[in-house]
Amino acid sequence: MPPKTDTTAEPTPGAGGHSPPTREMFYSEALNEALRLEMERDERVIVIGEDIAEHGGAFQVTAGLLDRFGPTRIRQTPISEIGIVGAAVGAALTGLRPIVELMYVDFSGLAMDQVVNQAAQNRFMFGGQARVPMVLRTQGGSGRGNAAQHSKSLEAWFAHVAGLKLVMPATPADAKGLLTAAIRDDNPVIFLEHKLLYRTKGAVPEGEHVVPLGQADIKREGTDLTIVTWSREVLFALEAAGRLAELGIAAEVVDVRTLVPLDKGALLASVRKTHRLLVVHEAIKRAGYGAEIAAMIAEEAFDELDAPPKRLAGLDTPIPYAQHLEKSVVPQVEDIVAAAKELVG
Repeated sequence: MPPKTDTTAEPTPGAGGHSPPTREMFYSEALNEALRLEMERDERVIVIGEDIAEHGGAFQVTAGLLDRFGPTRIRQTPISEIGIVGAAVGAALTGLRPIVELMYVDFSGLAMDQVVNQAAQNRFMFGGQARVPMVLRTQGGSGRGNAAQHSKSLEAWFAHVAGLKLVMPATPADAKGLLTAAIRDDNPVIFLEHKLLYRTKGAVPEGEHVVPLGQADIKREGTDLTIVTWSREVLFALEAAGRLAELGIAAEVVDVRTLVPLDKGALLASVRKTHRLLVVHEAIKRAGYGAEIAAMIAEEAFDELDAPPKRLAGLDTPIPYAQHLEKSVVPQVEDIVAAAKELVG
């Protein structure tokens, strides 16, 4: 029998209680390893999507899995997002643990009926008798000159739907650990990757590595302001924090990692220490998830603030094709530095 699902598992320690050894891996390789290990661990785990078999996926995340697990568990599909997600919902309802790969988050709109009205609602509508342990992996974000129809950041769409969990890892280690936790979760999880993170490298624990959903991570300690962000903007925020340190400003960088569930405790603790909040994200500012975080801080830590919460986000425009214009409409390192300096005064 497959092992029982454990959604509360912690990272597995090495011998003597020490952290497991790590090695440098690309973000895409870390995702691939998480998929492979979970498919070895649980025969109910399957992967379905376009070009995921012989081709290894548009960004090579599923490379080599067909040879290892065969076409029954690595399911190549026609080009039909609503069909792919619908098949996954049905598979999850009947006992499998499917992982869907959609080529671009921009195409998720074609499957939103299945995501919003089926995957997200079934457990509630049937009083917990049905469950949809499904992961929908896709990628978004700008930076590759893919133009407006292939470069969106749509996390606010999914965050607004009750019944979905939402994960946006920034580092290879978090990508592996959070994907493992998402696969083991008994609820539908939207797992958003950034197309320019796939070729970033970092230290990744060997063997089993689980990062529980709902735990933010302080990527850099600071005392003068809190920068809250996720996905690729974490890398920009860390670089900006380095530049700010040269100016005598100690910025704390908090990576939320999972937007739903949100680690409110970690964010509140950081703001209560620094007394200033800057939220940074690539998606457009209007109705973006940064507004949710800013509102939560204002409601629950108003008396701790020395300045109003500030949002730095994408401009209200489709993503341009031209590289210089593409960069101009989403926050860059220098934009974060400028916003932080203004906030600190």
